[in-house]
Amino acid sequence: MGSVRSLRRSNPVTVIVGVVLCVVIMVFLFGPSSADIATSQFRRANSASNPLSPPTLPFRKSNDKANGKRIPPPVVHYQMNNVTSTSDPEGNRETVLILTPLARFYQEYWDNLLKLTYPHELITLAFIIPKNREGNAATTALQEQITKTQEGAEKKRFASIIIERQDFDPALVTQTEAERHKMENQKSRRAAMSRARNSLLFTTLGPTTSWVLWLDADIIETPPNLIQDLASHNKPIIVPNCFQRYWDPAAKERQERPYDFNSWQDSEAAQDLAKQMGPDDILLEGYADMATYRTLMAYMADDAGDIHTEVPLDGVGGTALLVKADVHRDGAMFPPFAFYHLIETEGFAKMAKRLGWTATGLPNYKVYHYNE
Repeated sequence: MGSVRSLRRSNPVTVIVGVVLCVVIMVFLFGPSSADIATSQFRRANSASNPLSPPTLPFRKSNDKANGKRIPPPVVHYQMNNVTSTSDPEGNRETVLILTPLARFYQEYWDNLLKLTYPHELITLAFIIPKNREGNAATTALQEQITKTQEGAEKKRFASIIIERQDFDPALVTQTEAERHKMENQKSRRAAMSRARNSLLFTTLGPTTSWVLWLDADIIETPPNLIQDLASHNKPIIVPNCFQRYWDPAAKERQERPYDFNSWQDSEAAQDLAKQMGPDDILLEGYADMATYRTLMAYMADDAGDIHTEVPLDGVGGTALLVKADVHRDGAMFPPFAFYHLIETEGFAKMAKRLGWTATGLPNYKVYHYNE
């Protein structure tokens, strides 16, 4: 009875204040943060209003109708002069399109992608996957991770995600590392890769895209600030050095070795080889049977060197490649044919150079490839 009397004697105002205070505490503990609210508002403001809007903006279906008929989509105006690609993309809220040709799904690739510190609401992901058994398995695994991410914490969600399936057969039946790197497979494999890259690029590049990051599906380790670091150089085309970690049984410890040999500076020997070739023949890098004597960025790495050191390049690899969207808008694509005896990413660098754009390499800035 004592507790009942105590409650009756309590001031009603005190009880009300106590209840309100409890509610405020609950909202503070379990409600969305101001950052989450800002992110949510940004997503709504930047979502596509109709199915004909750029695919790099998330589409939110509308049921608006007039007199029982669906309202026709509006005419959308874009001021392309307002689209920037600067050395401070995060500060200027510049959108990034990450493009990945995906034949196999690696969980480490996705985990690394989630660790990128660039605001995810400014990132669109797009994948192109072959129509075969491996491609089906990759699509299933990818969709599982996408669902988990896009239904999770809002600040970790990406602006939009696009999955495309190739409308042509892959050049190789198997995608093992040994088979991919056989010299006799290079022209057909890389021609097919070019077609896949071009299909993915032409169907996803929107008028609001500032940067395009080409990131291979087997790149499993990069610095978290990859996008900011590469963009800070403010170069039209920039590529880090791709290495591979492996276990050295002799030294009984993990070591690393160069992996991508497609980033290079040209040589007179390579140019002389090209002069002797037929119109459809291509130069290949990293094979003893075709000594080009080019200067390879893979061998320029200095562990004690500055990660911001820049070198000019004539050819680039595509394992991790940041490109200003304007370079692609100007027409630089990945030739699936012999372009000055070059193909795919190396041909892209040559084509971009013919359009007035230069390529830059960062020999001491490393990303890491999966080791099969």
